[in-house]
Amino acid sequence: MLAAAGGGAAFLLAPAHTPGREAVALIRPGMSLPAIARELEAQGVIKSAPAFTLLARLCGGAQRAKAGEFLLSSGQSAWDILRVITTTNGIQRRVTVREGLPWWETARLYEAHGLADRERFVQAMHNATLLERHGVPAASAEGYLFPETYQLSRGKDDAAAVVEAMLKEFGRRAKALWPQGPPPPDELRRVVILASLVERETGDPAERPRIAGVFANRLRLGMRLQCDPTTIYGLGPDFDGDLKRAHLEDAQNPYNTYAHAGLPPGPICSPGLESLKAALAPEKHDFLYFVAKGDGSHEFNATLDEHNRAVNRFQRRRDPEDSRSAQPSGPVVPATVAPATKAASAKGKAAKAQAKPAAKPPTKTQAKPAAKPTAKAQAKPQPKSAATPAPKAGAQRTG
Repeated sequence: MLAAAGGGAAFLLAPAHTPGREAVALIRPGMSLPAIARELEAQGVIKSAPAFTLLARLCGGAQRAKAGEFLLSSGQSAWDILRVITTTNGIQRRVTVREGLPWWETARLYEAHGLADRERFVQAMHNATLLERHGVPAASAEGYLFPETYQLSRGKDDAAAVVEAMLKEFGRRAKALWPQGPPPPDELRRVVILASLVERETGDPAERPRIAGVFANRLRLGMRLQCDPTTIYGLGPDFDGDLKRAHLEDAQNPYNTYAHAGLPPGPICSPGLESLKAALAPEKHDFLYFVAKGDGSHEFNATLDEHNRAVNRFQRRRDPEDSRSAQPSGPVVPATVAPATKAASAKGKAAKAQAKPAAKPPTKTQAKPAAKPTAKAQAKPQPKSAATPAPKAGAQRTG
């Protein structure tokens, strides 16, 4: 009888099929061992769910099954299958998150890989416990979702696991920037916000410190940043790429740096390490303006006259339909500082052109309101975020 029982157990724990066929089993967080066994039996990779459950309990594997996707075969024995789901990480999905994506683009990317749906991603981004655990000095993880290539598996609390992996990576990289420990919350927040603007405005990576220096100069002088990407970010995921004059004059948009002085209220994307370095150590110079040359790089100028000449040189010689931002208009004067401009860029980054101050209160150029711009008069290379393209040098702007 014992021999018969042993033989029966051996039969039930033997491979389900010979030769075997492959199947992907998804083990969800919190699944009980009997539920896992039933799922494996339903997929045809084991012969008996009760026998597998008994085996796992006898081997101490009842509490060690991992959440995730596992590639199994009905040609494996129950012993082998138990080993795979208790000692390996299962199928890893490779996801590359580029620098400069806003949160909704990042969420869309993970959703496309089947790793997190948007609604749960948003919830995880605003999870106060998660943010506090990783030292995020804000109510949202925007700006701290570090761009990197991740190897992740399904089955864990997907969205929370995804967001936490990115926050952990931010913390790891931050140690290189602040080896003595993280800065005070307000300083960390300031650096991340500035770095996000640099990330969205940069076409040539070598220019990051110089662009950071332009923003630093304008902030020091009380000039409005007039950064298209900030305004675009404030328009949200549904922005259609057509940046209008009304958008730039809308003071209801808290991210509109044409209407509001200083940095925007939060990051407009998650910047990479080089942009964070640039924000920490901006280049020292006198530049207040920059204009896109059309090859991804910019010309930088210290005066409005120089900037306008650069706009003429690099923008107005282009097709008139593509050069609306280079046309002059009156400046928007935020403080007591001389006005400036910028022209829209396409890398999701804006650029603006502007003319000399007019006697009456500011209006904006066909591409942007003139004011204290960081001047970029036209499109850069392809924007980092395909979902939030910046208009081409204002050519798309209407109104």
